[in-house]
Amino acid sequence: MLRFSIVIPAYNEEAYLPRLLDSIDEAREKFSGGANQIEVIVSNNASTDLTAEISESRGCRTAYVTKRTIGAARNGGAAIAKGKILCFIDADSAIHSETFNVIDRTIKSGPYIAGATGIYLERLSFGIALSYLIFLPMPLIFGMDTGLIFCQRKDFEAIGGYDEERLYAEDVKFLWTLRRLGQSRGQRLVRLKGVKALGSTRKFDQHGDWHYFAMGLKALIGFLTGRQNDREIADRYWYKPER
Repeated sequence: MLRFSIVIPAYNEEAYLPRLLDSIDEAREKFSGGANQIEVIVSNNASTDLTAEISESRGCRTAYVTKRTIGAARNGGAAIAKGKILCFIDADSAIHSETFNVIDRTIKSGPYIAGATGIYLERLSFGIALSYLIFLPMPLIFGMDTGLIFCQRKDFEAIGGYDEERLYAEDVKFLWTLRRLGQSRGQRLVRLKGVKALGSTRKFDQHGDWHYFAMGLKALIGFLTGRQNDREIADRYWYKPER
């Protein structure tokens, strides 16, 4: 069994996917266990652009997922994965060159069920900075973060993977469920240090640097009240973007 599988959910990501794959190639080359211990899976979620062609040309394995939810795309990639440790990263991101080494050491050294790298934003403005601050309580209080998320395959399977029915916040539920499983075993989530992934600001570029205060609040209310399948929010922000 391979050591790592990194899964990239992708819908029409021809503009961003090469940047991410370049960063993964660099991190693979620096992995102490050998680059051949890491496979890259692009989970093509019904793209109509060159996403699949880029995946194939770069030597990635490609999962073809027709169900248009992000959770289904993540699960579709995991379903063909051969790695012991599963990693998930958005296609518009980029990872640190030491990511796999740090994850490997962390899994071996502590009572951790899962973790995340955190992010640094590719650009900042006052509006973006304030929007970012809204989410700080989650990693500080619960240990849940974003960026590249990782867990062991056995734990992914134990919780049934990502919720494919959610239109958004499936990643929050995923980590929350892993957190609860870990608590029953004396394990916890971990926020890695020194290997933050790039956090894309393309949604701010598209919707404006202050849009999160209206959209984010509405999405949060929907998540907390069980209306996480709000199609209007999901389509505008995740499923029918201009790309």
